Amino acid sequence: MFLILVYDVGEKRVGKVLKICRKYLTWVQNSVLEGEITEAAYNRLKMELKRVIKEDEDSIIFYILRTTKYSERETMGVKKGGEEMFL
Repeated sequence: MFLILVYDVGEKRVGKVLKICRKYLTWVQNSVLEGEITEAAYNRLKMELKRVIKEDEDSIIFYILRTTKYSERETMGVKKGGEEMFL
């Protein structure tokens, strides 16, 4: 499956969250990562993130696309990492 992850976490946890996410996904932009991921890896990612975040303060959104067949990406302004990963 293709996953887009967006996070908004406390300043003290940003580095830890980014480090975990980059093990599984490609950094695209500040607080945004994306990439192909297996169901098992997705579950490990969520488990690792759950240990780091404070659920009453932080927010992580997972956009799950079963296929990228009908997806398209358009960028305005500065292009950052991960552009080649989107199909």
